[in-house]
Amino acid sequence: MEGKVLIANRGEIAIRIMEACQDLDLEYVVVYTEADKDSEHVQRNITEGPDQNAWRITSYTEPNDLFAVATHTKCTAIHPGYGFFSEDFRFARRAATRDHALIFIGPNWEVIKNLGDKINTKKVANELNIPTIPGTDSPIYNEMEAEEIALHLLESQKLQNIQNPSILVKAAAGGGGMGIEEVTEIAEFRRIYRQVQSYAKRQFGDGGVLIEQCLTDYNHLEVQLLCSQHGERIHFGSRNCTIQSTGRQKRVEAAPGFHASCFEYDFDEKKVLDQIVEYSLKLAAHVRYDNVGTWEWIVSRSGQPYLLEVNTRIQVENDVSARISYLNGEHPNLIREQIRVALGEKIGYKQNQIEFKGASIELRIVAEDTKRGFAPWIGTINNFKFPDYDWSVVYTHVPSDRPYMIPSEYDPNLALALVWGENIDEAKQRAAKFINKVRIKGKDSHGNKIITNLDYLKNNLDRLLTF
Repeated sequence: MEGKVLIANRGEIAIRIMEACQDLDLEYVVVYTEADKDSEHVQRNITEGPDQNAWRITSYTEPNDLFAVATHTKCTAIHPGYGFFSEDFRFARRAATRDHALIFIGPNWEVIKNLGDKINTKKVANELNIPTIPGTDSPIYNEMEAEEIALHLLESQKLQNIQNPSILVKAAAGGGGMGIEEVTEIAEFRRIYRQVQSYAKRQFGDGGVLIEQCLTDYNHLEVQLLCSQHGERIHFGSRNCTIQSTGRQKRVEAAPGFHASCFEYDFDEKKVLDQIVEYSLKLAAHVRYDNVGTWEWIVSRSGQPYLLEVNTRIQVENDVSARISYLNGEHPNLIREQIRVALGEKIGYKQNQIEFKGASIELRIVAEDTKRGFAPWIGTINNFKFPDYDWSVVYTHVPSDRPYMIPSEYDPNLALALVWGENIDEAKQRAAKFINKVRIKGKDSHGNKIITNLDYLKNNLDRLLTF
């Protein structure tokens, strides 16, 4: 392949993109901030001289810096990783239309725009008879209409014998959990509706409100897709991301999404998993999706799936799906596949060539105090060692041969550890064994020992794939 990729991200994902580029014989350039100068994604590259390929910038969220580096180094493509600009259609559009045009390694900007709007995604899904969370698929501005919808949603939950029925009143223009209130009794609806509408007008300049059924007893599942510009669509199965921090950040993920060995489900788990895959492919075909993407679902205890959103990017947990997938006897590298199709190649293989077997688990190792609301720990790591097994892999930007100060500017994510086995029980046993062998030592500025979430990860393994 030909081309030169600007890696517009940091940490372990930057390293994984670097390695994917190397596999494809593509040149690459990395960027870094002053706070990240000791990160492995920088130290593995050249920061000065005629062969320099690591360039310092003021911020990962300053597009002018990124594009200036791309122009100076004659890059032909840009990989946003995850976070930052990965789902910003304006950034993707600018990359593709500027004088020094860059291939955006992700879906085309119009797809990002259309699916990045959750309201639009829900509307399109409803048109395709893909189930979404019961409620409105467009903003409501009229109080009487809103109250009628709220009453209907509460009553329908009672008819389904749902205990403690409730609804969510959400600012339509909001995001990140802002402007959301729960209502359990219709008598309190008008007050909360006015409160949310006032907040929405003040914060977002738009008083539109969404009303949805509040789901509390569910599992969070994802379907991993790979699509190309040539109309090809491949899936890599499902994964379960239910175990999350209080801030809804995933901590332990597993694939497949359900398995009867973990829990006695009130539904046919294979049928539900096949169903969400089919729905995901249907929506992808409709919008002409053309890169890697993740379809996020919530599945109720009764087995009813609801489409939550579409993530138009590579996700942190992409390798969980890859570790239960086999192409010609090997795990596919989804970051490498993402780059290939973005540069115009065909996928080159069919769905029936993907074999699914076994189970995998990802552990997100973070310097945080899970007993204090997952509060981040900041300090210096002096010892960072992981066991080496043929059934595990670790992705990290933290060096193992020298001290490393965790930058306070970013989340204190330390590593992603993947383990896999012939079944979910073996994967859980291996995950526990792996955790027991991890060695992370460090101190903060007051001399206190490092705090990580390793115990939390181990203690939650038995919760995987359960309700």
